[in-house]
Amino acid sequence: MKNLLALLLTGLVFSSCNQKKQQVYPVSQKGNVVDTLFGTAVPDPYRWMENDTTQQTADWVKAQNEITFGYLEHIPFRDKIRERLEKVYNYERLTAPFKEGDYIYFYKNDGLQNHSVLYRKKGETGAPEIFLDPNTFSKDGTTRLAGISFSKDGSRIGFQISKGGADWTEAIVINASDKKLLEDTLRDIKFSGIAWKGNEGFYFSTYEKPKGSQLSAKTQNHKLYYHKVGTPRSQDQLVFGDDQNPRRYVGGYLTEDERFLVISAANSTTGNELYIQDLKAPNRKLITVVNNFNNNHNVMANEGDRLIIETNLNAPNSRVAEADFKKPTPENWKDIIPESENVLSASTGGGKIFASYLVDVKTEVKQFDLKGKLERVIELPGMGTASGFGGKENEKEIYYAFTSFTYPPTIFKYDVASGKSALYEKPKIDFNSDEYETKQVFYNSKDGTRIPMFITYKKGMELNGKNPTLLYAYGGFSISLTPSFSTSRIVWLENGGIYAQPNLRGGGEYGEKWHLAGTKMNKQNVFDDFIAAGEYLIKEKYTSTPYLAIQGGSNGGLLVGATMTQRPDLMKVALPAVGVMDMLRYHKFTAGAGWAYDFGTADDSKEMFEYLKKYSPVQALKPGTSYPATLVTTADHDDRVVPAHSFKFAATLQDDNVSTNPVLIRIDTKSGHGSSNLSKALDVTADQYAFTWYNMGVIPPMFK
Repeated sequence: MKNLLALLLTGLVFSSCNQKKQQVYPVSQKGNVVDTLFGTAVPDPYRWMENDTTQQTADWVKAQNEITFGYLEHIPFRDKIRERLEKVYNYERLTAPFKEGDYIYFYKNDGLQNHSVLYRKKGETGAPEIFLDPNTFSKDGTTRLAGISFSKDGSRIGFQISKGGADWTEAIVINASDKKLLEDTLRDIKFSGIAWKGNEGFYFSTYEKPKGSQLSAKTQNHKLYYHKVGTPRSQDQLVFGDDQNPRRYVGGYLTEDERFLVISAANSTTGNELYIQDLKAPNRKLITVVNNFNNNHNVMANEGDRLIIETNLNAPNSRVAEADFKKPTPENWKDIIPESENVLSASTGGGKIFASYLVDVKTEVKQFDLKGKLERVIELPGMGTASGFGGKENEKEIYYAFTSFTYPPTIFKYDVASGKSALYEKPKIDFNSDEYETKQVFYNSKDGTRIPMFITYKKGMELNGKNPTLLYAYGGFSISLTPSFSTSRIVWLENGGIYAQPNLRGGGEYGEKWHLAGTKMNKQNVFDDFIAAGEYLIKEKYTSTPYLAIQGGSNGGLLVGATMTQRPDLMKVALPAVGVMDMLRYHKFTAGAGWAYDFGTADDSKEMFEYLKKYSPVQALKPGTSYPATLVTTADHDDRVVPAHSFKFAATLQDDNVSTNPVLIRIDTKSGHGSSNLSKALDVTADQYAFTWYNMGVIPPMFK
């Protein structure tokens, strides 16, 4: 190993000579597994990597990390990047306050704490005190607060913790007054909130503990339970879900008056059944409101029997409707906020409806009364992203946050009656926004579709094609990438980097039609949109291939993997993070089958299988091809996109690549689909930036 690292440090080992390549990378043993799908043989030589409990997999991970960190340690400015990241993050960060019972709660991070601390004070004038400090949950800081819920009177609290970044959580129930434990910890909960009913108990959702590895085994049947505080878990009441009609995602929540239990059930990330139960009725019959998965529906609030529902049924951009509990099915719904040309996301607070619209990916917020009468358009600080605008029915003031690429998240207090906003909390950060600018441009994709893209950089930058550029996108699951501030991105921008963020099809920026244009047999549109973004940046001289890096995580990791296999000549660096890389088998792990609405599966049809196989990053790699410098990142506790995806991709890429560009995989420990704490997040970012600049042949100006 010392000889390998010595070679690595000289930079001589990444050559097109296959013999030398095999000396550099750890041996990835090839098996003889072959699947036959619709008459086509599909070799899967690294199937053994799917077993995360074997010594063989552990040894491979260790060997890969030794090579990767040996390479990264050689980069002369890597430590300086990490130091600068730590410096820019070292500022106080607060969240908006929220009232529960007699107390006002808020989160605060002093700067470099791994986790924000939950504080509280009694009334407006009370002295703040630490209520929950997640930094004390584990010695190494890898256990985090994963959710918290208060009973209606604020006297009881259920909070969840996640260990090592896993989606599996544990629930702890305490008294608010003295933080006294009320029962034993509830374990093995996943994809669930805690919905209190009075102070006696709460609803939660989970799967049966899977056989085999809890971090990779398939989870199929989500169920909703009612737990009475102080009773054994074995006595929990099954409220919804059964083995005959499995749903992958089930959630339950109560209306604010605690009269109605609302149940959402889904088999994918798009479309849900909707059920409602009157908890004050003698028979408590569960009423079916929507009996299919074709659209999204959410009960936002109620006034007695009157239900207020947000839906995209017959409205791809969404609308708000009202329904009578006695006749709750969709044919009886009446619009109170009709669909518009812009995508709607609605919330309630202070007895009002706040309609947040995306207008060319920028936020516009309108205030309506509960009958749907427009009261005002809310004045925002500028063009960017506003979030929040939610609260209890009787609150006179609510809070919202506003941000953009150069505007750090700032909290405003909003007076519901007057419509006036007042600055509540502005972070004191080492960043001068006046030195930077953001442009929104529109470019044409391969099929002529007009795609928006934000580009942020230092004012006065010369567009000479030599600027290091980070092209980041997602393009899936109806998720909208709106303007937002990233503290870590400061280090990239202040060193002459350009940040570009296109809004690809598959996202939700222009409603359900935009989403569907990037799903299943339309998924190639997403990759074409991303490729066209890179081509635009090169054509307009923002950058050029030697200075272009592409980045994305999760579905965005798939995006990077597919793009670099289809157009390896387009970019110099690829940074796929926690990506879905084996499209033929993704649905066989954890909750992956729930992504089928977006992806389709290889089991659906021969046509779908062939379509997936063509772009699936693991299968699309070709021997003897020159690929860009690649740093794959994943983590051992990622139980959403299991690390085997990245393992297989990295092993195949190392074998197929004939360029002198390095192909490395960085496998974090005690982290999940995202970093389990701030320190680990800064480590990953520093390594990605260092790897990118180093392979572009650029020394960042601040670190010379």
